[in-house]
Amino acid sequence: MIKRLRFSALTVALSYVAVSLVVLASFATPLWYEWRETVEEGRMKILQADTRRLASVLNKQGVAELASAIDVQVGTQPGGADELILLADASLSRLAGNLPAWPRELPEAPGMYTLSIDVDGHPRRVALLRTDLPGGYHLLVANDIAKYRTLENFFLHGLAGAAGIILLLGVLSGFLVRRTLLSKVHDINRMASAIMQGNLSHRLPAYGGENELNTLVETGNRMLDQIEHLVDGVRNVSNAIAHDLRTPLAELRSRLEELSLTRPGPEQTFAEIDSAMADVDRVIAIFNALLRLAEIDTGTRRSGFIEIDAATIAGEVAEFYQPVAELHEVALSFASSGPLALAGDPLLLAQAIGNLVENALKYAQENGTITVEASCRPDGAIEIAVSDDGPGIPDEEKSKVLERFYRGDASRGTPGAGLGLSLVAAVAKLHGGILKLTDNHPGLRATLILSSSANSTNGRAAASTEAARYMPQIRSAS
Repeated sequence: MIKRLRFSALTVALSYVAVSLVVLASFATPLWYEWRETVEEGRMKILQADTRRLASVLNKQGVAELASAIDVQVGTQPGGADELILLADASLSRLAGNLPAWPRELPEAPGMYTLSIDVDGHPRRVALLRTDLPGGYHLLVANDIAKYRTLENFFLHGLAGAAGIILLLGVLSGFLVRRTLLSKVHDINRMASAIMQGNLSHRLPAYGGENELNTLVETGNRMLDQIEHLVDGVRNVSNAIAHDLRTPLAELRSRLEELSLTRPGPEQTFAEIDSAMADVDRVIAIFNALLRLAEIDTGTRRSGFIEIDAATIAGEVAEFYQPVAELHEVALSFASSGPLALAGDPLLLAQAIGNLVENALKYAQENGTITVEASCRPDGAIEIAVSDDGPGIPDEEKSKVLERFYRGDASRGTPGAGLGLSLVAAVAKLHGGILKLTDNHPGLRATLILSSSANSTNGRAAASTEAARYMPQIRSAS
């Protein structure tokens, strides 16, 4: 059973060498064949031309003139001459030429032959043409093919040299590529070992220049950055959950323990039960918010994107919170520059805008104002801004308030788990945008900047329907 070659840099290099040699042979073989055919054809034509010329001398001037012409052309001794001519009589005795005797190896029939003949005791490979002349004479015209051997050897040596160079370069390239890949694999193994030991900050070393391996290294490092960020997020969330759930659970246990010990009357008992249910609702709200954040972080909600109108959703949210604003004696207004089409999740977008409005209602001044604005930026991005005239957020805390469970000094006495702005930032990231917090002088301006799709009118009705259906759940998600 033939074992399959293992895939490696060396086997790939050798495969390329084999293919290169096959290509070289495919080019050289027909060239060699054509060369041999052309040389043979040219040699035959030369021999035939010489034979016809000498036969013409015999026919016109006689055998004596023919013998004289042959001796003038090639002399009487073969020496190092490439051309061999022999004129013989009917008994094959030499009359003229540079061959001492008629070759015994030559067949009796006239024609073209390629064979070795003995010349002065040395075998010589020749191509010859034997012709029978009038009067019983025999003419042999031969050409030493050794004069072409140098050129043929040069061609063969060049071909062998090219094949050797291809083989050498292929093997060297295979070893170099293998060495480079093994170095990268070693780096990956060290990185994997470090990560398995808990060092999530370890990264693959990047080398200068632009190539495929560096692209792979950069992609791997970005993936590790994201993994480290997610793991840190999970760790921080776990710590925050343990910290933030401890308080409501402790309060719940304290109430239940007090009820069990004091056994108060029905009215006080039901009041404590209501407070305990509020604590349970707070815990459930925290878990629901965390589940939504986890769902957003994984990107699974992106598969449900449809064409929506962000302006319509923002208007529906503002309309939904209008009665709440009136109860707080806050003026809530909405302004839009027109339909704002994008591909997104209408439920999450409504929830994010609702969280911003909810936060603004918490911190707006008495008889204050809240403005919801939806517009299109010059770069084509969609901007949804919620502005209030409350105390705002200090510059040093603007980045911290986007962290999960973080609560600034101004929010210590207000209800909530510190997940509202984190959820809004996650929704913005899911839609290819960001959440930007700036001063409103006074107050805070929270701006959702979202990546827009091509303008479309198909999503406006669907967006409005989805947002309206989701409105009753917005406040519980903040």
